[in-house]
Amino acid sequence: MENLKKHKGAFIAAGIIIIILAALFWWGGNAPGMRGWTVGDTDKQIQTEPEQTDKNDEILLTENNDQQQNQNEQQNGEQSQEEQPNNNTDLPDDESNADEQSEKQDENQNETPEPKPAPVNESATVMEINPETGKDKYNTDPVPEGKPLPVEPQDAVFGEAAYTCTISISCATILDNMDWLVKEKEELVPEDGWILEPTVVTFYEGESVFNVLLRVCKQQSIHMEYSNTPMYNSAYIEGIHNLYEFDCGEGSGWMYKVNDWFPNYGCSRYQLQNGDIIEWVFTCNYGEDVGGKNALG
Repeated sequence: MENLKKHKGAFIAAGIIIIILAALFWWGGNAPGMRGWTVGDTDKQIQTEPEQTDKNDEILLTENNDQQQNQNEQQNGEQSQEEQPNNNTDLPDDESNADEQSEKQDENQNETPEPKPAPVNESATVMEINPETGKDKYNTDPVPEGKPLPVEPQDAVFGEAAYTCTISISCATILDNMDWLVKEKEELVPEDGWILEPTVVTFYEGESVFNVLLRVCKQQSIHMEYSNTPMYNSAYIEGIHNLYEFDCGEGSGWMYKVNDWFPNYGCSRYQLQNGDIIEWVFTCNYGEDVGGKNALG
């Protein structure tokens, strides 16, 4: 006891030193509670570490899969680019075919198509004759065999095909019958009788003798007057060059012939063909002086 009493102060000092060291040790961060875990948390630490590892593994696997997919796509793209020239192996043949087609088109364009005959209207291939009158519905006598049948103006089919014909206008018969001519008209008669000498003109598919006469007179500034006659379904030429019917006798007036034939129907019903020759002549005696008496019936 005496020793304890003697060293009491030393023990107290040692205890104070131990307390101070323990406090420093604790506050220095080396205590178990200050290092972020406790003895009771050991199981939790063991469980959480595998979870983090699995997540990292999944991320790595995902990245590896993405890289592998990108590599596969690049390889496929390179293969498709390498294979593309093989898909175009037919291009030379296509180009050669295109060249052949263009050459054929050029040849077709350079070829000048020959004019085709004007289409014949089916209604004009047969002439319907009334057995009671012996004429058609427009009072036309039967057309001689081998001569073109009339084509009604309302049934004409017009086209762009161009043809040529020859047309002339003459009043030479008046020169032989000047005493029959109205005095005021004497100065209108040319010395040679030609109002229009034979002239080659252009006409178009489906046009009639009347169409050509009308156009030529306008182009040549030749006076011409006509009227439509529903009874005959045709135009009637009353006067040309101011020379009218009855100006040179009761049987005088204008007549036409095509290829030396006087049709027995009106000029607007005669559909022209390529190369036809049209002659308009003035008769002083019902066509007898020009060779067309039969045309008047």
